[in-house]
Amino acid sequence: MRAWQVETLGHPPTLHHIAQPVPMPGQALVRIHACGLNFADLLMGDGKYQTKPALPFIPGLELAGEVIALGADTTGPTIGTRVACYSGQGGLADYGCFAADRLIKIPNTMSYEDAAAFLIAYGTSHLALDHKARVQPGETLYVTGAAGGVGLTAVEIGKRMGARVIASARGADKLAVARAAGADHVIDSTSPDVLDQLRTLGGVDVTYDAVGGPGFEVAMRATRPDGRILAIGFASGDVPLIKANHLLVKNISVMGFWWGGYLAFAPKLLDDSLATLLTWYAAGDLHPHVSNILAMEDLATGLDMLRNRSATGKIVIRMT
Repeated sequence: MRAWQVETLGHPPTLHHIAQPVPMPGQALVRIHACGLNFADLLMGDGKYQTKPALPFIPGLELAGEVIALGADTTGPTIGTRVACYSGQGGLADYGCFAADRLIKIPNTMSYEDAAAFLIAYGTSHLALDHKARVQPGETLYVTGAAGGVGLTAVEIGKRMGARVIASARGADKLAVARAAGADHVIDSTSPDVLDQLRTLGGVDVTYDAVGGPGFEVAMRATRPDGRILAIGFASGDVPLIKANHLLVKNISVMGFWWGGYLAFAPKLLDDSLATLLTWYAAGDLHPHVSNILAMEDLATGLDMLRNRSATGKIVIRMT
């Protein structure tokens, strides 16, 4: 089978032909149809992500495909089931073996491309906004990087939860995408007066920040007393330093959030969240934005788009 492999940290993955894996007890063999790309794929390839797989490894944190075989003493899912999986690695290959109890059955109406773009982005935004920040109807939610893979889902889910959503992104095209996802107000992140615009709009109750950098300080200054800031990621490459005295004076809470980390200590939260999200999808309430579907051989193009932040929504690699 074909598989992309990272052999040396800091170097791009290379395409190899390797033996198809055999499922062990408790595993299912999945024929992978699509794999969603995430900024974490870049970090993992550089050895800068929270988890560091042993070399060589097959990147690709989330995937969708069809179950074609089960390991010994593995009762399900049945052969032929259409599934999605947060795998952590292994998605950028034709086949992969994954824990059977982590496979999620997807609706028949859901394409493999949508499914491969769904779990991390929507899962992150829903659990962060609902469980962690406890966003309430009528509150003001500020989303940075709002046209990106996770940012766009935060706009969509925040709006569904009844928040007034302010979206920040670079340029008119990306702002149009954020507005189409439900943003009530949009701000060009390159504007010199972002703070003034946020204050004119009345300030912020909750910030969903996937960018980091100087914009984090702007969000803090725009946050109302008793507000909350979600540190989702640092796509800018700049991890902000937080002045604790500012938190004290305004009674602000800053909360770190790593969706994948919940697998280790609270997997049921993930399961319940994803069940809710798939119900919303089946009802037509969620609309994944896949801006680019690329062939297996075009992985380098997709990674460059992630690195340059030139895409909107999600980038998906299609195997077939």
